[in-house]
Amino acid sequence: MSRCNFGSMTDSSPYAITPEQAQNAAIIAAVAFRMGLADHAVTVALATSMQETDLRNLPYGDLDSIGLFQQRPSQGWGDRAQILDPEYAASVFFEHLVQTTGWQAMPVTEAAQLVQHSASPNAYAAWETEARSLARALTGEVPAGLSCTLAGFSGSVPPANALTQALTTEAGTQLLGVPLSTKTGWQVANWAVAHASSYHLNSVTFGGMVWTVTSGTWSPAASSGAQTSPSTVAVT
Repeated sequence: MSRCNFGSMTDSSPYAITPEQAQNAAIIAAVAFRMGLADHAVTVALATSMQETDLRNLPYGDLDSIGLFQQRPSQGWGDRAQILDPEYAASVFFEHLVQTTGWQAMPVTEAAQLVQHSASPNAYAAWETEARSLARALTGEVPAGLSCTLAGFSGSVPPANALTQALTTEAGTQLLGVPLSTKTGWQVANWAVAHASSYHLNSVTFGGMVWTVTSGTWSPAASSGAQTSPSTVAVT
């Protein structure tokens, strides 16, 4: 059974989600990076999606609500095809969030409610701790903060440049194979692990650590063989 764990490397009871949920969460974090938003925005968005859809890109919902955040075409969030694109859905969520004065200092549930206008305005609070833990991994605050154990890859083998194109679209710039700061590097590395199932990745290396599909965990990279710069994220 495939699953992804997140939390600090010392957590004895990490949270667990599916690779699909991890990929959707990583897309949300990458879009926030592209838009130059504080990490708190990622926590707000993740808590919102956890409450609305359990981080799943649903093609159904109440009335005409669909997608990661249960956005409604009839309420001006976009057309059906747009909302069912996780990158678009995250972008439009954040566009609404940043229009809220003072969102940066608001409790998660308050900021989420001002975007969502939910009939259950306090429901997002229940997800704050888990969302913050996942946000810390996917924004690079926690090195090796996300690992995935895969029973197999999903879908057909993607084109060779598909992963690079996906990251460039979501994060707004090319971040694979180029020197990065420690925090950005770990964001990209954890993003890659979250996408490993869909893009058939065998390994992700950064900062002297390597995740492999055979182990499903992060461990120190071997000192022998072909080496990459510890400041770049490498995938195979």
